[in-house]
Amino acid sequence: MKSIIIAENLRKTYDGVTVVDGVNLDIKAGEVFGIVGPNGAGKTTTLEMIEALRPIDEGQVTVCGLDVATQPEDVKKVIGIQLQSTAFFDRLTLTEQLKMFGRLYGVNVDTDKLLAEVQLSDKSKSYVEHLSGGQKQRFTIAAALVNQPQVLFLDEPTTGLDPQARRYLWELIQSIQHQGITVVLTTHYMDEAELLCDRLAIMDAGRILVIDKPQHLIHDLLKRGFSKPKTVQEANLEDVFIDLTGKAIRD
Repeated sequence: MKSIIIAENLRKTYDGVTVVDGVNLDIKAGEVFGIVGPNGAGKTTTLEMIEALRPIDEGQVTVCGLDVATQPEDVKKVIGIQLQSTAFFDRLTLTEQLKMFGRLYGVNVDTDKLLAEVQLSDKSKSYVEHLSGGQKQRFTIAAALVNQPQVLFLDEPTTGLDPQARRYLWELIQSIQHQGITVVLTTHYMDEAELLCDRLAIMDAGRILVIDKPQHLIHDLLKRGFSKPKTVQEANLEDVFIDLTGKAIRD
């Protein structure tokens, strides 16, 4: 597979504290790549440097063959970004917001198609302030797709969502990947990382500890002799919740 993001020896320091310490990444086109780690591990800062949102102290990053340090505006044209918190205009409808973002990129946006993709067609004339938490998350993803990016960055996209909204976001991310878009995400949910990610990096204290497929990482742990009490249980409490309340998104 072709590399679409290459980061070499990335470093970032604040007030003498190194928060990203020699990170190397080689992300392939078309994969869902995850970065997981404890709070303060350096995940968000790493993404922000790759996205050309934060200056790089040391190292080099290329995205789609573009150098992030010297071609930041070109990089921003080929990526989409969903941040943990995104500010929108108060008095513009969802359709108007998407059209405005399209004009900023110099592209015509099929707003009906975008809103349908994230199940917000019935909210096209609504304001962002009237959306539920799950709806806002879906709209931020729609907004990140207006320029038809080659790479979509998602920073903890399902945090705070109920089980129905969370599972729908998983399906949406898989659908985006099936369109040929590379997805890079951070998450604190290990089940989410295991389900969605083709490969993932585990990060701590600013460093990458390991990069591999989720199942390979689990297999390697078991090979080292890890074990825990075994229970034969084919469902969990979330499955019960979904079974009783249904899969429909509650907006």
